[in-house]
Amino acid sequence: MKIDLTDTTSSKINKALVKARRAVGTPAVGMVLTLVIVTDEENAYDALKAANEASREHPSRTLVVIKRVSRSPRDRTKSRLDAEVRVGVEAGTGETIVLRLYGEIIDHAQSVVLPLLLPDAPTVVWWAVDAPLDPAKDPLGALAQRRVTDTYAAEEPIEELAARAESYAPGDTDLSWTRITPWRSMLAAALDQVTCDVTRVEVEGEEFNPSCELLAMWLAERLDVPVARSYSSGPGLTGVRMESTCGPIVLDRADGILATLSIEGQPDRSVALKRRETSELIAEELRRLDPDDTYAAALRYGVDRLADSAGRAAEQPSGPSPAEDAPGPVKKAADDKAPADETPVKKSAAKKAPVKAPAKKAAKAPVKRAAAK
Repeated sequence: MKIDLTDTTSSKINKALVKARRAVGTPAVGMVLTLVIVTDEENAYDALKAANEASREHPSRTLVVIKRVSRSPRDRTKSRLDAEVRVGVEAGTGETIVLRLYGEIIDHAQSVVLPLLLPDAPTVVWWAVDAPLDPAKDPLGALAQRRVTDTYAAEEPIEELAARAESYAPGDTDLSWTRITPWRSMLAAALDQVTCDVTRVEVEGEEFNPSCELLAMWLAERLDVPVARSYSSGPGLTGVRMESTCGPIVLDRADGILATLSIEGQPDRSVALKRRETSELIAEELRRLDPDDTYAAALRYGVDRLADSAGRAAEQPSGPSPAEDAPGPVKKAADDKAPADETPVKKSAAKKAPVKAPAKKAAKAPVKRAAAK
């Protein structure tokens, strides 16, 4: 059943909900939480579809907050609230209320959502797009016990991860982190099968996929070893290679569906690592509403501490040349190479040197430069 309300209020929406439940023959409320989805008109359909599929596992009241952009200055000074109340087959196993906000009420969405929350039930806020930099201090985020964002939908995903680390609060989570749950489980199980120490790790995946960075930061934080980040054409994560004292441990997924786990001294095994839909990710996040300390530790490790494929830090400043600062034998070896090139350097220096300059001084400076090279 579907009821359309134009220029309405939260009180009228609640009355329409009661009327709709009685009409479909389910006057009792059997929902376990309230899911608030903040999105735009373009992504509202996909977000609502994912929430309806997730409601089969978690019956919930879904509030879709769509902030409409007013075209004229006159419309921006007015406030209007339109709503769609859906109960029954169109709302999955729960209830759905689509709220469209116009004008000044856009900045006060929490005043519209608060009267529609289920009493004595947890609240989860999911920003499908345009998540705030500090979800815990957002007016809607302050109403929730769990705040879900998606860094993959941001314009600059890697910079977004740094902002999330600075503003993290207990209850924050990210769908980019949820996407790597099977990878973390498989890698942990692989390390349980061997009794050796990991010395180096390389994570391979798409360039602008924050899930790759999160997995690399998780491995670096848990194993305390250098972790390199390399790029591939995807889809998503394509492989993890761990160098250990017992040989390489490789988890490779080239097609986004089936992966191959290779451990030194054991036969290769095929592992199901299919890329999951958004509804599966949301359903996983709704299973636990307590703070995710593992995500917080990985996020705070920092993207800038990861290494590139050559083993260097991602943003390491360039230092002096190795020959100048090389101690002991290394510096001596660099000096030993100088006499081999001394004769041609002296000849070229003698031609360019002025008449008054001594021959030894004219040849000494080029010899040092050759040694530094």
